[in-house]
Amino acid sequence: MEQKIVEKSTELFLNLGFKSVTMDEIASALGVSKKTIYKYFNNKTDLVNAVTNHVFDSISCGIDHICHLNMNPIDELFSIKRFVMEHLKDEKSSPQYQLQKYYPKIFLSLKKKQFEVMQECVIDNLKKGIELGLYRPNIDLEFISRIYFNGLIGIKDNDMFPLKNYSMKTLLNFYYEYHLRGICTAKGINQLENQLEK
Repeated sequence: MEQKIVEKSTELFLNLGFKSVTMDEIASALGVSKKTIYKYFNNKTDLVNAVTNHVFDSISCGIDHICHLNMNPIDELFSIKRFVMEHLKDEKSSPQYQLQKYYPKIFLSLKKKQFEVMQECVIDNLKKGIELGLYRPNIDLEFISRIYFNGLIGIKDNDMFPLKNYSMKTLLNFYYEYHLRGICTAKGINQLENQLEK
């Protein structure tokens, strides 16, 4: 039952937002009483924490799988982007922004975990890109991995990039192009342009 609650809550939170969804709505969507949910979770904050860990684990596993497929690094980034978009349902409710606003402790803990996982993945991607002549050999791996992560967090700021003006898909496309044009060689730019045409 606990897993069912987490899965249904994940679906509701990602579609409607952490703030908007009530425990009553979750109970109703599951066809159980609120008391049943409180058997497994003390309060909504506990449930939000379980959901963010569930989403983080699912996405981390998927990204690990993509990284082990040994694609060229530019295709790898776009595969990761597509996978994350499918998982986060285009972020219509901007869950990360709501998490930051209404559950700051959970947001900070998640951000720290995301950075640890992502930095290793990004540095591997950069090294592979340099070896294959797709990325410039003189880039600073540590700096690029950090600025890349910071940018991904930044484009999810609704005040800066309102969802009424930009869909998450559009923002990610703009951001990936911006990131890759900054680090690619001429050979890499060709590969990027092939991806952008798809």
